[in-house]
Amino acid sequence: MSVPTPASISERAAAGFLAAILAAAALAQQNVQNAGDVQLHTLPVQGNVYMITGAGLNIAAQVGKDGVFLVDTMPPALVPKLLAELRKLTDQPIRYVADTSMTTDHIAGNDALIPFGATGATQVAGGGPTIIAHENVLNRMTTPVKSNQTPPPQRGLPNDEYFMPTKDVYFNGEPVIVIHEPAAHTDGDSIVMFRRSDVIAAGDIFTPDRYPVIDLAHGGSVKGLLDALNHLLHLTVPERLQDGGTRVIPGHGRLCNEADVVEYRDMVTIVRDRIQDGIKKGLTLAQVKAAKPTLDYDNQYGPGDVFIEAVYKSLGGK
Repeated sequence: MSVPTPASISERAAAGFLAAILAAAALAQQNVQNAGDVQLHTLPVQGNVYMITGAGLNIAAQVGKDGVFLVDTMPPALVPKLLAELRKLTDQPIRYVADTSMTTDHIAGNDALIPFGATGATQVAGGGPTIIAHENVLNRMTTPVKSNQTPPPQRGLPNDEYFMPTKDVYFNGEPVIVIHEPAAHTDGDSIVMFRRSDVIAAGDIFTPDRYPVIDLAHGGSVKGLLDALNHLLHLTVPERLQDGGTRVIPGHGRLCNEADVVEYRDMVTIVRDRIQDGIKKGLTLAQVKAAKPTLDYDNQYGPGDVFIEAVYKSLGGK
């Protein structure tokens, strides 16, 4: 029997990473194929908050006597399974949905959830949950493809957008604070802090199973991403020996705490510094990629080329 080499292990890890990304991307489309094969799982986090996970996606659900507060949604074909998981926890309606960004896999299920909601604090025409998002999410979702073209009517758009640094509501016995993280993954990112439960839903600014996606076309930047990760660390508090304490629900990947965010922040910082050094030396993008600035992290986070390119361009590389 042949012993696998480190190279072959790395290749298999990269292949598995790409397969996971492709599967998640496919499920994020409106017409999900083989949705019947997808299983969702509900994990109690702490306090009133649960993490519902499946198909490589995570959403947070806070439940109580006032109803359900969801952070992000799932593709429409998975909404019936999502509702089945929620019904195991409560028979109350969905009153709030917070969209952490305009990325499809976080907002695609908004429309499908409308019939299962109830008007929240904001009176929403036709009923349905109050959908909270930063105003940049709504602006991006309603921008016409052509300047002289009116966007078609859409359901499931944010109906309670905010433009200040934070928005807060009191729900199920605790303050829920939605916080804008400017120019990180996109320019409309939010994190959601459940203050009494001591849980933060971080969306795609923190994805411990993969490199971050810096969406330059929609206002993302490596500086904003690091600012957001450092802010997340400012809000988290470990219980003992850097473990426990504040729980962090990422947009994708495992349930985490502060130490996991520190490790991720440090990785982004180190890769940023390596690429910045290459730019100062006049290296082209191809030369920076050839230098493999993510090599020591690729086994953990997958292939780094897309991340390298985004960081290079975000730092002004030509």
